Amino acid sequence: MGKKNIRYRGKIQFSRFFKKFEKGDHVAVVREKAISSSFPERLQGRTGKVYAKRGRAYEVLIKDQNKEKKYLINPIHLKKIN
Repeated sequence: MGKKNIRYRGKIQFSRFFKKFEKGDHVAVVREKAISSSFPERLQGRTGKVYAKRGRAYEVLIKDQNKEKKYLINPIHLKKIN
């Protein structure tokens, strides 16, 4: 568990909170430490594809060993990969 830089501690960027993704976008899962949630450690640093949008969150297909699994992740924890 790392810490945020002192200048950014506790702050949430609204532009990251309200990000929009399209179906098929490649994303990386990067945990936002300012949000207290039960975020699984095994997802940190993984990459996947956006499958669909559900409410505020996105369904992301992440390959786990040889299976693809769907996870519901809020957009603040996602970072788009080109």
